[in-house]
Amino acid sequence: MEQKGNADGRQVPLAGKALSQLPVPGLRAKRGPSDENQPPTEQKRARRLPVPTRRVAASIATTYSKASAAAAVPRTQRAGCRASLRPGRIIPAASVADVVRRPVPVAAAPKMAAPVLAAGNEGKKRAAWDLKGQLSDMRTKVSSYKDKVQRLDGENQQLKRQLQEQVVQNRELRSQVSTLSSALHTCQEQARQRLHEVKELSDLKQQLEEQVTSHSRTIRQLEGTKRDLSSLLETREVKLKLVEEGLAQRECENKELRGQVAVQLQVMTQQEERLHHLEMERRRLHNLVQELKGNIRVFCRVRPLLAWEKERQTGLEHLHFPLQDNKALVLSKVEESHIGRDRKGDVKYDFSFDRVFSPACSQEEVFEEIALLVQSALDGYHVCIFAYGQTGSGKTYTMEGPDDMSPETMGMIPRAVQQVFQGARELEPKGWQYHFTANFLEIYNESLRDLLVGRPERGAELEIKRVSQSSEELHVPNLRYMPVDSEDEVLKLLQTAKANRSVAKTALNDRSSRSHSLFQLRIEGWNRSRDLHSVSVLSLVDLAGSERLDKSFSKGERLRETQAINTSLSTLGLVIMALSNKEPHIPYRNSKLTYLLQNSLGGNSKMLMFVNISPLEENLSESLNSLRFASKVSDWCAAKADGSGLPMLPCRSFLLNSISPPSR
Repeated sequence: MEQKGNADGRQVPLAGKALSQLPVPGLRAKRGPSDENQPPTEQKRARRLPVPTRRVAASIATTYSKASAAAAVPRTQRAGCRASLRPGRIIPAASVADVVRRPVPVAAAPKMAAPVLAAGNEGKKRAAWDLKGQLSDMRTKVSSYKDKVQRLDGENQQLKRQLQEQVVQNRELRSQVSTLSSALHTCQEQARQRLHEVKELSDLKQQLEEQVTSHSRTIRQLEGTKRDLSSLLETREVKLKLVEEGLAQRECENKELRGQVAVQLQVMTQQEERLHHLEMERRRLHNLVQELKGNIRVFCRVRPLLAWEKERQTGLEHLHFPLQDNKALVLSKVEESHIGRDRKGDVKYDFSFDRVFSPACSQEEVFEEIALLVQSALDGYHVCIFAYGQTGSGKTYTMEGPDDMSPETMGMIPRAVQQVFQGARELEPKGWQYHFTANFLEIYNESLRDLLVGRPERGAELEIKRVSQSSEELHVPNLRYMPVDSEDEVLKLLQTAKANRSVAKTALNDRSSRSHSLFQLRIEGWNRSRDLHSVSVLSLVDLAGSERLDKSFSKGERLRETQAINTSLSTLGLVIMALSNKEPHIPYRNSKLTYLLQNSLGGNSKMLMFVNISPLEENLSESLNSLRFASKVSDWCAAKADGSGLPMLPCRSFLLNSISPPSR
């Protein structure tokens, strides 16, 4: 049912239906009162072209823009590009780079003609209601556009072919550019090398020119020097002739001097031989003198009173030292009757020894008497010096010296060592070289102890053994033998040994030595120019003090020590007595002391015994016992000197290829 208008022209909706905003097809809007007499106008509305038509229009617009851009390139530029791409032409590097960077020209497309309207419709628009006319116009336009698209497609294909040709040409040009660039780089490197070589050659040329100049200057100087040297050479030749004449004269004098030197060398050789024979003769005579004095000698020494002893005893009335005889000693003892009231006369005991030293004698005076024996040790003879006597009689002081030792109070051991090293230095100019080895041990309760080793470090008990079956030389395995090169080293060993020695307090002495201390210095000498060799041992013994059990009141350990000391001292007396009586068996092995010293108790060995006695009158009986034992030893020595005493044992020291020491 159609809408009906009201009187004022508004549309009234139908009853029962909703109003619609969409236009009703086939109906036209009513005209107003003012438009009623006008012809109907066609409504203008945009019409969308079909999809194929829109695509064709876009393609035409794109082609038209490319053609416009190509047409904008100047003609001269396109011509220059074509000229630059002409084959066979050499392009500079800068031009090649410009060509590479320059955009490739595109052929100009012809301008697209504006759309042509229908012939009958030029300058005139069809009415909106003339749809057929409009459709006809559109078809005309589409056909014209199709023609243009076909024409533009042809032009596009032509442009693509031209572009491909340009790309191929570009590739060829780029390869040519790369080849030319590498060739150019190579040429540039060669040019730089040539420039560098030219520079070096220029520098070398300059140096050579300078050298030529310098050499020329030097040549001129040398020519001047040559003239000077020529004149100097003439002068030298004259002097040389004079020198040759003088040299010939000196040669004659030199021959005479050589003859004199040969004579002097012969004389010196004879003198050395004579000195050697004199040295050997000195040794022989020295040994002969010592044998005449006695290979076994006994010295007696009386120590002075100590400060605290002077309060108990004034003077030495029981000891007499004859002024005219330094080998005699007289002891006197007051004898009382058995009743105890009457006093008998003094009983005197006369003793004679090789030397008697009063309390006033110093250590130096005592050593002067044994210095020759020490020299015998350096000459190659075994020497043994020991101190014997009761405890507290000054044996340790005599052999070692006091604790605070000074050059005046040094004992026999330090002085003997000092003399040995001094004598070795004096014999060095005569071709003698010496090597010294020292050891220090003690014999305590018939066991050996190394005094150079502290008590915690001592190992198993030491034993005395022979060096070999064919040798009579003895040694103690595991005993420390110290090589020494000076007397100072020996003094240090003495201090160590003194600190390790066994001492104890007894009723007779507050610091009694409870062992025999034995210091041995092995002296080995070579005279290689004469193939001489000597070996000797210097033994210095500080015997333990002899004691009587009824006076020492020793008990326990002290008692065993006293018994061992007295036993070894008794064995020493038995050995000396057996040697004097020519007994076939000598009891060396009864005591470690005599077994260790057996090489120094016979033959050409030298032995010296110090008998030390106390100056106290209360020790008179002990002094008498010591003096009687020493007197027996002295008497045996006197018998040996008369030719009826000790047998001569084979000498333990030797000299190879030399004058052997005399033996009786």
